[in-house]
Amino acid sequence: MEKYLILNTLNYPILSMLLIVPVVGAIIAMFLRGDTLQKYWSLAVTLITALISVPLWTCFDKSTAKYQFVELRRWFPDLNLDYVVGVDGISMLLVLLTTFVMPLCVLCSWNYIKIRIKEFMVVMLLMEAAMIGVFISMNTVLFYIFWEGMLVPMYLIIAIWGGDRKDYASIKFFLYTFAGSIFLLVSIIALYINTGTFFIPELMAHTYSFSFQMWVFIACALGFAIKMPMFPFHTWLPAAHVQAPTAGSVILASILLKMGGYGFLRFCLPITPAATYYCVPILLVMSLISIIVGGYLALGQTDIKKLIAYSSVGHMGFVTLGIFLLNTGGIKGAMLQMINHGVTTGALFILIGLIYERTHSREISDNSKLGMIMPIYVTFLGIFSLSSLAFPGTNSFVGEFLVLFGAFEKYPLVGALAIPGAILAAAYMLRLLQKMVWDDSDGHAHHGDDSRSIADCNAREFVQLAFLTVFVFWIGLHPTPLLDVMDTSVAHLISQVEAGSVIPEVVRTGEHHALLHDAGVWIKSIVSF
Repeated sequence: MEKYLILNTLNYPILSMLLIVPVVGAIIAMFLRGDTLQKYWSLAVTLITALISVPLWTCFDKSTAKYQFVELRRWFPDLNLDYVVGVDGISMLLVLLTTFVMPLCVLCSWNYIKIRIKEFMVVMLLMEAAMIGVFISMNTVLFYIFWEGMLVPMYLIIAIWGGDRKDYASIKFFLYTFAGSIFLLVSIIALYINTGTFFIPELMAHTYSFSFQMWVFIACALGFAIKMPMFPFHTWLPAAHVQAPTAGSVILASILLKMGGYGFLRFCLPITPAATYYCVPILLVMSLISIIVGGYLALGQTDIKKLIAYSSVGHMGFVTLGIFLLNTGGIKGAMLQMINHGVTTGALFILIGLIYERTHSREISDNSKLGMIMPIYVTFLGIFSLSSLAFPGTNSFVGEFLVLFGAFEKYPLVGALAIPGAILAAAYMLRLLQKMVWDDSDGHAHHGDDSRSIADCNAREFVQLAFLTVFVFWIGLHPTPLLDVMDTSVAHLISQVEAGSVIPEVVRTGEHHALLHDAGVWIKSIVSF
């Protein structure tokens, strides 16, 4: 086990503290009185968690692909089950994204949440611990506990503090993601029966038969594709986004969707490499459809929040496209795009929540001609809209460029087919920007003297948006630090996939397609259901 790990050399258990601090903060919050005190306490806890996570960046060794800051404790020796947490160049960036987004989620809920504030803050803190746990777990059982554990807080956020159709959206979210989790659990059990271990690096090093890989890949891929969500498993996302409060939408967009991509990188590629290679054409086609369908559906929306929700389907399509190119440019671009999407789309949902607090409408026609009355707001809206459409100089451009570069390098036709998705992104974001900032041809909310009653961004809102703006231009103009962090881990991942990518000749030559046919029937039946 030690050959995969670098034990924690700090004087404190940093990863365990990232789990413990939010949980302890939630427990203390249960006994605090006063809504204002609850808000400040939750903000303090999330800020402390973010500060604790900083050494992950400053002390990270970029020269090794081993897991770092590892903590190992015996848990159930009879089952060879240990408490083991650690991070590499892939998971560390997602942990930092989580810890730095959560204080913004508290801030954007400051005035938006008006009922049961104590319960909301408790759920938010528990949610943070569960999300961090997913990214740092090096044990499949621990991973699954956190993976399932985050469903309940997210369900409550939508079901209690959501919009008019919150019951429908929360149940649909829970059923979709829980169904995917069941397939993941089956694959975890199958892997343990086959290997006798739950330790993820050892599962990566083990050799499996091709048929076993196929079934494990299909089970895992279904769970991760629903979480992304990939076409045709995307229908839960718009409902969840539209009905969730602002903080819930930010968490969904910035962090939860990334867990699907992380699962593909952590489970499917290194554990089932031959099955991955065999299924690449299917996954690339699904990614291209996600890109086009997401952009096309976003173009037709009149609800701002639903537009950004559908845009997430397209953006995450670029992530899965990069992952299943199985080359350096594609995977690096996918990783960077996950971070970029968390920054940009999280900021857009904050902006939507901000304007909804003022106009009580998310319709584009009710929020037009804001350029005359909210100059600070429309400045931020312009920055994050340009980032969303991957304008050069912004963060999303770098990630999308790397994915397209990887596509043209390996499959030129795939790269060409992805281009319309980028064009659609420009179309729907520029349309949104034009109508909200300048156009008042179909608007009615801001005519006359009433428009002067709509206040621009206050100091709290300005700080949230300015913080995210820094990352838009830092990553857009100087992405090298992030690329360097993931470089060794991505290279190691690709070597793992290539080393185990031999597909049996009987399958390669098409003499026996029963396995893939059965898998196709299985997927089709699930989609139909």
